[in-house]
Amino acid sequence: MVAGLEPAALAFAAGAVLVGGVVRGYTGFGSSMVWVTSLTLVMPPAAVVPVILAMEVLASLHLLPQAWRAVDWRSVGPLVAAACLSTPLGVWLLAVTPARPMQVAISVVVVVTAIVLWRGYALRRAPGMAATIGAGVVSGVLTGSTSAGGPPVVIFYFATPAGVDVARASLIAFFMLTDGVGVAIAAASGLFTWQSALRVALFLPPMLVGTALGSRRFVRADPEAFRRAVLLLLVLLGAAGLVRALV
Repeated sequence: MVAGLEPAALAFAAGAVLVGGVVRGYTGFGSSMVWVTSLTLVMPPAAVVPVILAMEVLASLHLLPQAWRAVDWRSVGPLVAAACLSTPLGVWLLAVTPARPMQVAISVVVVVTAIVLWRGYALRRAPGMAATIGAGVVSGVLTGSTSAGGPPVVIFYFATPAGVDVARASLIAFFMLTDGVGVAIAAASGLFTWQSALRVALFLPPMLVGTALGSRRFVRADPEAFRRAVLLLLVLLGAAGLVRALV
């Protein structure tokens, strides 16, 4: 047994980490959903979340140098600040509102919005500061209440006239910063242990291979094909959230 995992479980987890890394390297997001649905099959959920947060940060650090020049820091900064400040509000909503109806509503909105964007809808100009902060607040509230704060920010970027390279790079920067805050909170709460660190070290090689493969695929991708792939992933994530809430 290594890091509390049997060899078969460790091999399964490493394969899942590789697949999630490919998704993250290609689109700039989505790996956490792959990892949480797979790793919770072989690890307790309380042990999975800190590991995933740490891997998300490392994946972003791996991808960010290549994407740095394309990051729209003018929007990333307010988004991150608004998301971090509003996350406690989401935690409060979780305490006073049933989680299942909230997850159903969020999943439906994500699926419908992704389909609308797929059909060609897009903003003609970049959103102003109020809309940017609003997207960050929604992301933070959803992070605190459902742990699914990513889709609002993804929709925010892919509904704007910014190119796919700017959207992907900005998402990488956004998740690096917000996940970094999450790791700090997990460490301060005693959830990130030495065993968590060992698991991260074991999963790091397949994750790096996956992100490198996905990033290479992005470089060769047609922008419109990439946009469709992102929206399809959003639909799948929304549908997965809907099924999880209903079942």
